[in-house]
Amino acid sequence: MAQSRYDLEAAEHVVAGGFHALGCFLCQQAGEKAVSGYLLARGADHVWGHALADLCEDAMQLDSSFDVIKSVAMLLDKYYLPTRYPTGLPGGVPHEVYDGVDSERALEIARDVIEFVSTKLSSLDSTDQ
Repeated sequence: MAQSRYDLEAAEHVVAGGFHALGCFLCQQAGEKAVSGYLLARGADHVWGHALADLCEDAMQLDSSFDVIKSVAMLLDKYYLPTRYPTGLPGGVPHEVYDGVDSERALEIARDVIEFVSTKLSSLDSTDQ
């Protein structure tokens, strides 16, 4: 979770500087690391994959309420590859395609995912005591 929060903070700085494609990617990373952190906290030995849709499906096996965040979290998946590679988009390079609307929405979603997962982890901590 610490790395997830760090990535979100980095995304905020990058977006403020106008680097929207990179900011979108960092938001995807923040969400991915948050859900992966939850899975690890719940005892997963290994967490495979990068897609938030799949990671949330795995989390739903442990807590069905992850279906609430899955439909939003999976929107970050579109920022995993195309934000970084010029071959990921037809007719343009990422820094020319992604704009402030994209990055602000990605920040909002990443914040929601991190808050959701943090709440779930806090409730785990309180049941352990």
